[in-house]
Amino acid sequence: MHQANTPIPHQQLCTVTLLGNLVAKPDIRYRTNPVSAVTEIILATSTKWLDKKSNQHKEWTSYHHIKVEGDLVEQALLTADKGDIILVQGYLSNMKPSNKELQSHAGIVHASYIQKFKKGYTQTVNQIYCTGQIASTPKLIKTQNNKNLAQVNITINQRVYAIDKQCWQNILIERELHAWGKQAEYIVEHALIGDSVMVEGKLSYLASANKAQFIDAKTLHCFKS
Repeated sequence: MHQANTPIPHQQLCTVTLLGNLVAKPDIRYRTNPVSAVTEIILATSTKWLDKKSNQHKEWTSYHHIKVEGDLVEQALLTADKGDIILVQGYLSNMKPSNKELQSHAGIVHASYIQKFKKGYTQTVNQIYCTGQIASTPKLIKTQNNKNLAQVNITINQRVYAIDKQCWQNILIERELHAWGKQAEYIVEHALIGDSVMVEGKLSYLASANKAQFIDAKTLHCFKS
């Protein structure tokens, strides 16, 4: 894919909302200068759909790596345990998991809000709203089920507060975006590198060894630069 050289001129939107079950009890650590709590959790969300070929309902579980820092840890996670229901709002990050066995996994969500609920059954939530810019030439793929899939890279410019450094920072995120059906056809025919996009979708992960994170678009809007 041809990569974009066009600079991103302004801050862009990136909001992730997840509601799911905690996979394991949090391992909470404390760092100094300044003293603050930090932990990484894994949250499980599931997607259910009807397979028209077999006429059976199927389910796919996604596992989201989430970094939580500062007061959020002590407010919500000190008594958290495996199976608890966790609500997270945050943004995408370039960080890698601290666990060496997981460092090949691409894509952490950095929490800006978190709330814990008692164990129980709930419909999970997996949503992302973002704006960004097209960073590669879109490719159209025909899937095994004869559906149109477009794959394209987008960049998102975020302004976030770094708790460890106690300052605001701009971070540039690049993720692969998947669009389906008529949206796939449209973006392949009309989108150019540098064009702006607005996306509503969910976070998904490739079935490859590195579990690379991508954005699966439900609704996609494309605007000329």
